[in-house]
Amino acid sequence: TRLALARAAFYREQGTVDIAVVRRPDRQGFKAGALAWGLSQDRSEYLAIFDADFCPRPDFLLQTVPYLLVRPKLGMVQTRWSYLNADYSLLTRAQTLALDGHFVVEQAGRHRSGLLMSFNGAAGVWRRRCIEEAGGWQSDTLCEDLDLSYRAQLAGWECLYLPAVDTPAEVPPQIAAFKRQQSRWAQGSVQALRKLAGPILRAPRLRWGQKAMALVHLSSYLAHALMVVLLLVSLPLLLVPDSLQLPLGGLGLMYLGPPLVYTISQHHLYPDWARRLRALPLLALIGIGIAWCNTRAVWRGLTRWGGTFARTPKFQLEGRAGRWADSRYRLQSDSSVAGEVVLALYALTAALVAYVTGDYGVIPFLVLYAAAFGTIAGMGLMQEVAPRRRPLRPTLTLEAAQHGQRRDSE
Repeated sequence: TRLALARAAFYREQGTVDIAVVRRPDRQGFKAGALAWGLSQDRSEYLAIFDADFCPRPDFLLQTVPYLLVRPKLGMVQTRWSYLNADYSLLTRAQTLALDGHFVVEQAGRHRSGLLMSFNGAAGVWRRRCIEEAGGWQSDTLCEDLDLSYRAQLAGWECLYLPAVDTPAEVPPQIAAFKRQQSRWAQGSVQALRKLAGPILRAPRLRWGQKAMALVHLSSYLAHALMVVLLLVSLPLLLVPDSLQLPLGGLGLMYLGPPLVYTISQHHLYPDWARRLRALPLLALIGIGIAWCNTRAVWRGLTRWGGTFARTPKFQLEGRAGRWADSRYRLQSDSSVAGEVVLALYALTAALVAYVTGDYGVIPFLVLYAAAFGTIAGMGLMQEVAPRRRPLRPTLTLEAAQHGQRRDSE
């Protein structure tokens, strides 16, 4: 905050830009409330939105705003996320695989197919009139970005995705921070599904294909709850003779989908795409292991509106430099770790029963679940007890801030 205040004062003194740092008096409505309050403090026609860890490139506005100037029905422009600390750890590399799959394949596919797409919460520009006509920022879901972008499109506004324009940001280096982020997205997406399913189905301007794909999009996190249910019913089914003799082998082809998405995204973006795919096994474990945490979030999304917006901590990491373990923003593991340990043991027990009963075909599935939940729980516990050492931290002076510099403490 001191840096922001100092830089704002510096630019005001130069007379080159009208800039101010504002802080609202309370946290009512959390992020949606903050965005609504910020909207009331300024009358600009276009609003660029970034989370604190995003570092937009100098030509960001030149790359985005012209589309809004020439297309009067365009309400929002979204850019692709890139990453400041992709190579910080195997965990961050796995996350960037998933995010690249979303932005390069999923988001681009929706946009090019004329399907409803979402604002990703940051690295985009909105038209003020679009926000106001769509009903403004609302805090009854934890995914205010998804909610507003869908309401805007239902109101007749267009959204544009620019995959060629990237905006770097930090991905969580701590598994507890990653779980918090995913939990918030899961709860908010399900709340948006409850809120918007009716308006989507009744929307006269949408084709039935658009409606169906919109509902699939909003319900995507329900898959994690179904994964937990699938694991829980496996043991009872193993104890019932011949209950698993169903012609479902072809469903295994669905497991080829995610690796294909990630391979396409890496091949499209990076010359060293094959090296980056080394994080794919960990991503597979994380994608399953996060299911218990997200199932709890899905339940909250199904049973309540709003909720506390638990922010994802940022640690100012770039490349492989920096440490997060000593930061006061680091998170403590929560009760979900106990559930993950229980599910890992449950899956191992079911695998043992499958071996005894001769149902060998289901053993790889159960071992994968055990490894996934064990990995998530193990990473959380290891990061909890990891030894810490006090890093050398930069000290910011007002004089240095005014000149955009940092002076290392001695």
